[in-house]
Amino acid sequence: PPPPPPPPPAGPAAAAAANQQQFQENAAELHFGPEFDDIHILSNAQVAVILQVSAKSAVNRDEELHEVYRKTQKYVDRFNTMTNPEKEHQELVDELDNLQDALTTFRKETDEGEEMELQGFEVAALMNLVATDTMVEEAVALIPSLSRFPEAAVDEILDLIRSTMIRIVS
Repeated sequence: PPPPPPPPPAGPAAAAAANQQQFQENAAELHFGPEFDDIHILSNAQVAVILQVSAKSAVNRDEELHEVYRKTQKYVDRFNTMTNPEKEHQELVDELDNLQDALTTFRKETDEGEEMELQGFEVAALMNLVATDTMVEEAVALIPSLSRFPEAAVDEILDLIRSTMIRIVS
């Protein structure tokens, strides 16, 4: 007969693994694993600026860029809607940081008096997905967790993004 299966592992590592298996990540409901606690999320536009500065520095040091670096840069450049080659890097960084701060500190009170705020995932998704012509319905379809906000609040959020995009591209 075949040998019996080994007993399940015991101890804190096994308990953590069991908890991890029970936890279901769900972006629409803003359920993320503990590894996403206390992290700073960047938008594609912010990553693009960081990579551009880093690439210039590498060129100045006569270093070749790694293939993963080039692929990442190509990806963020492709999906970066907040760019203007005529603007200084610092000006773009300031605009993007100001937008991220505005979205991160955005608060709306519900009829029940509960204060709602955007989560980091929503801030980055909004900065990555929203265009100047994005309507409330489209934003909620792209980021389902926004449905917890009243339509007027989502429109206010979109206005923050639109005004920043207009300042960046003009």
